[in-house]
Amino acid sequence: MDSTGTESSTGTGAEKDKATVGLTKAAPAPAPAPTPAEAPDIQSHDTFVIKKTLSLTASEYVVSVARPDGSEGEPVAYAREKLLSLRGQVTVYTDASRKSVLAAFKGRDHEVGYMYDVRDASGQSFGSFYEDAGASFLRRTWQVQQPGTIKLTGRERSRVVAFVRFIWEFVPYLEYVPFIWPYRFKYTESGKPLMTVAKKLGLRTRYVLEILAPDIDRRLAIAHTLALDVLEVD
Repeated sequence: MDSTGTESSTGTGAEKDKATVGLTKAAPAPAPAPTPAEAPDIQSHDTFVIKKTLSLTASEYVVSVARPDGSEGEPVAYAREKLLSLRGQVTVYTDASRKSVLAAFKGRDHEVGYMYDVRDASGQSFGSFYEDAGASFLRRTWQVQQPGTIKLTGRERSRVVAFVRFIWEFVPYLEYVPFIWPYRFKYTESGKPLMTVAKKLGLRTRYVLEILAPDIDRRLAIAHTLALDVLEVD
């Protein structure tokens, strides 16, 4: 080392560079963002159980794959609707943490009355549904559309239950009381049955969704089944 201390200065700079490199290597890598591939494989399943639970602030829904005996298997979707919130807008998630979106539907004014568009996590629409007001006078009827593939007409199967529900809604104060009697919707295309939604009798609200056509988007079917409960008093 000479009198100017050049060698000592150079060594100090090298040590700083090594320290910087060391700090860079020590920094943890950011966690990868969720991708659509991480969502549960629901398209390969045909029957789902939707269970609703109530808390003081919200209605919560858990969608599970149905086992052969009809019981609830693996959960594949979750939804939560805050009480007294704007109805007709629900987001369905892939897990209970509600970090990854499976589907979402939101209503809008339309020439048929009120149309509900169903969108994926990126906001892309892949289906819609609306209540057929004219046909719903005696038996509630829905139209479910999957662009380019399927247009389903869903109608209550029992005329008796439909009539009782119709009267129930016009009795003072009863319109605010849940209609606990079970009912069943049958969805057809050109007369061919392709899907059913059945509300089961019990102390807890429980639905069974059965899909009979492989090309029906399960996300659309699940979103519509949730809407049957969310958009109605019962």
